Amino acid sequence: MRILHIMLRVGDLDRSIDFYTKVLEMRLLRRKDYPDGQFTLAFLGYGEESEQAVIELTYNWGVSAYEVGTGFGHIALEVDDVYLACEKIRGRGGKIMREAGPMNAGTTIIAFVADPDGYPIELIGRKD
Repeated sequence: MRILHIMLRVGDLDRSIDFYTKVLEMRLLRRKDYPDGQFTLAFLGYGEESEQAVIELTYNWGVSAYEVGTGFGHIALEVDDVYLACEKIRGRGGKIMREAGPMNAGTTIIAFVADPDGYPIELIGRKD
């Protein structure tokens, strides 16, 4: 078994695709409208779906916002340099929720950014 994808409901699909592709530098792997169900799915990631887990963005037509909720935690991305990643993300218009620095009660360098719908994304420094 393996993880295939993580699904997030979004209020503006194009805005979210722009964030994941332009700010976090993912690739749009596929996008499809489902007129009978009145929703659109978009799959994004850093590699092919056959090789790694991806993010599925679900846009339900006519729904412009969702509550993030208390049960959802975050998406985690490994990066080479958390400080540099934050700089680049900020420069591309991304919102930093927690600046880069050691995690609480630990030494791993982390940061958090928010996607356009408020979903938290943790950046974790690569460990050698």
